[in-house]
Amino acid sequence: MEDNFAIQLFEGNKVRIVWDDEQEKYYFSVVDIVQVLTNSADGRKYWNKLKQRLSEEGNETVTNCHQLKLLAADGKRRLTDVADLQDIFRIIQSVPSKKAEPVKQWLAQLGQQRIDQMIDPELTFQMAVEDYRRQGYSDKWINERMRSIEMRKELTDEWQRAGITEHRDFAILTNVLTKAWSGMTTGEYKRHKGLTKENLRDNMTNIELALNTLAEVATTELSRQRNPQGMLESRQAAQAGGKVAKNAREDLERQLGRSVISSERASDYLRPIEDAPAQELPVDEEQKDKS
Repeated sequence: MEDNFAIQLFEGNKVRIVWDDEQEKYYFSVVDIVQVLTNSADGRKYWNKLKQRLSEEGNETVTNCHQLKLLAADGKRRLTDVADLQDIFRIIQSVPSKKAEPVKQWLAQLGQQRIDQMIDPELTFQMAVEDYRRQGYSDKWINERMRSIEMRKELTDEWQRAGITEHRDFAILTNVLTKAWSGMTTGEYKRHKGLTKENLRDNMTNIELALNTLAEVATTELSRQRNPQGMLESRQAAQAGGKVAKNAREDLERQLGRSVISSERASDYLRPIEDAPAQELPVDEEQKDKS
C-alpha cells in the first residue's frame, strides 16, 4: 500500500495520502488535514490534544485511526496517524474551522477522481505519467516504465489462469524470474541498490527495465504455449523466461565490457518527491459559491 503514496496540495498545504488497492480507498495523514484546517504551526500537537478529547468522549473515530509510514520532511518514512475518508470527515466536524466545507469538497473531488480512474484505466496511466514527470524521470524512462506495467499485468493474468492465486506465490515466481535474468532475487536486488520500502522497478535504469520487461514478456509467451497448471510448472516457465533475458543481458555486457546491473537508484539523480511540485486540486467554484 505504501507504494501508492502521493502528495496533494490544498491551498499550498501538502497533504500526504495513500491508496489501498485491496480496500480500494484512500488513507489521509490526519496531522496534515488538521494543519490545513487550523493553520496551526504544529498540527501534530493540535491533533494529539484533539485525539485525547475524542478518546475521553468515547468517539470511535480515534479507534479507527491507525498508523502508516509516510514520507516526512526529512525524507525518511515515519509512522503517522492516518484515517479513511469517512473518518476524516468525522474529524473535520470536530475542528472549528472556516475551511471545513472547502476541505470536504476537495476530499470528495479526490475520491471521485479515483472512481473515474477505476472506470477508465487510461486515466490511471495518464496520472502515473504526470507523477513520474514531476519527479524528474525522462520521457524515455517513463515510456519504458509504462510498457513494463502493461507487460506485468499480462504476466500476472497468465499466472492467475494457471491457478496461481496466493500473493506469496506471485512473489515466489517473481523472485524466480528476477534471479534467472539478473542473478539476484528481488530482495537481493533492492539491497544492491540500497532500497528498503521503495519500488524496485521505479529505481531501475532504462536497460534494467528493458531486460526485466523482456523476462516477463518471454515468461508470459512461454506460459501461454506450455499451458502450465499450478506452481511447479509455472515456476519452470518463469525460469525459462528469465533465462531469455539473461542471455540478452550477457550478450550486451560482452559488447559493452561492463555490467548493466546498476547500484544506482532514483534518489541518486532525481529530486525527492517532497521537493517536487505536487498537484493542486482547486475547490469547485460553483460548489464553493453554494456553500
